[in-house]
This record gives sequence, structure tokens and C-alpha cells, in this order.
Amino acid sequence: MRQVLIGFILGILASWTDGGLRPAAAQTLANHAELRERMVQDEIIGAGIKNERVIEAIRKTWRHEFVNPRERPLAYYDMALPIGEGQTISPPFIVPYMTEQLDPQPTDKVLEIGTGSGYQAAVLSPLVKEVYTIEIVDPLGRNAARTLQRLNYKNVFTRIGDGYKGWPEKAPFDKIIVTCSPEKVPQPLVDQLREGGRLIVPLGERYQQMFYLFTKKDGKLESEALRPTLFVPMTGTAEKMREVLPDATKPHLVNGGFEESYDEDGRTVPK
Repeated sequence: MRQVLIGFILGILASWTDGGLRPAAAQTLANHAELRERMVQDEIIGAGIKNERVIEAIRKTWRHEFVNPRERPLAYYDMALPIGEGQTISPPFIVPYMTEQLDPQPTDKVLEIGTGSGYQAAVLSPLVKEVYTIEIVDPLGRNAARTLQRLNYKNVFTRIGDGYKGWPEKAPFDKIIVTCSPEKVPQPLVDQLREGGRLIVPLGERYQQMFYLFTKKDGKLESEALRPTLFVPMTGTAEKMREVLPDATKPHLVNGGFEESYDEDGRTVPK
């Protein structure tokens, strides 16, 4: 919390120059490197990430390049940041957590659903052979593609489209990572995952989700519930097929008193 507050104050001070708001000129590569290492120690290793390859990928990925210039002073603090179009880049822990669960290997071909800023794809890039990433929001997809190209991520391939459909021409994929929340795993993604492959996705209702890790065995997905989370919903086809929709006229608090816990399948059970 202290780090977040300091980051917020620094962001305001750094952005307010010459009577107007503009990117901070004083932030140098050395400053970013120092802040990035602190983030790695406090928010990544300190939060339980153990995979050394994943940690090193986070250490070498310039998160500040994947946020709006005005947000760069806050890039290495423990917070989500806006990237435009009502979307955000996830807090620092989420990306290595999902990446570690995939167990990325140098020979893997990975499909990402929800490019966003391009940061997750950038982290995956040095860990695997190829990354194919799809974004449904046109301006976000184009901006991420430009950023990834500018930063020379040659093994990352981008597409603008409905992630529900996957990328069938490039299938099968060794790993699939979904950074938006459908109600159920889209069948095209199941079909495009190779036998023995792994898929991580936040599943559930609009405001009550759980990370699931799936492994494909005998053509079917075997699931492991990991931890509760909260992501933006998967739009497009996935949203049209959603069976449980939130009722804006009847908001309610779920598990507000922590009276429920989760069983091994991710279902809530009374304590």
C-alpha cells in the first residue's frame, strides 16, 4: 500500500510540468531498471513466483513501454493501469502467475486471447518459440502490434478478431492463455489445444471468477481450480453465449463476509 501511494504521488509530480500535463522527462532507463527490480523482488518473488525463467522474463520486460506515457511513472508499482478503451494492464503479479502456471517451454507455440497492451505476449516471447495473440478491440490490437514491433519482438504475431474462435490456421497450440473471462472454455480453443497441452483461463460469472488450469487428455480437458480472480469479460461470441447475466437493477455482494470457501473444483461451499 505504501508503494502504491508513493507511486501515485510520484506520478502526479512527474506529470505536472510547465503548467501542463505531459510525460515525465526525468525518468531514465536507470530509474526504470531500479523500479523494475524492486517490483520483481517485492511483487513477484515476494508473492510466491518461483520459476526462474519467468522471473527473468519479467525482469527484462519493460512494462513502462506498454502503458500510456502519462502512466509511466507508475509502471512498476503494484497496480493495474489504464491502457485505453476502458481496459487496463493487469497488476504486476498476475502476468507471471499465469505464465508460471502454463509451464512455458522453449519449443512451445502459445496462443493468447486478449492482447491488451501486449505486455503478456512480451513476457512470453523469450520463454517460448512463438506467441500468437488476438485482440477484439481494434485500437488496442493495433497499438499493441506497433509496440511489439517497435521493441523487436520478432516471434510474437498479432491479430485483431474474436478470440472465441482462436487461430485455427496456426493450431495446434502447446499452451493457451486467456486474459479475459468467458463463462465457459470456448470449444474452438479446446479443439486447437494439442493433446497434453495446458490452458489457463479465468472462468465464471461477470463479477465472480476463478482461475482454472486445464490439461488436455484423450481429447478432453481436465480441470484444476487455482484461485479467485477478477477479469474483464470476454466479449464477442463468448458474451452472446453467456447463460448467467448480471442484473444491474439488483446488485448484490458475493461472499462479502468470507462465509464461503472453495472446494477442489472451484465451487463455493459453506464453511
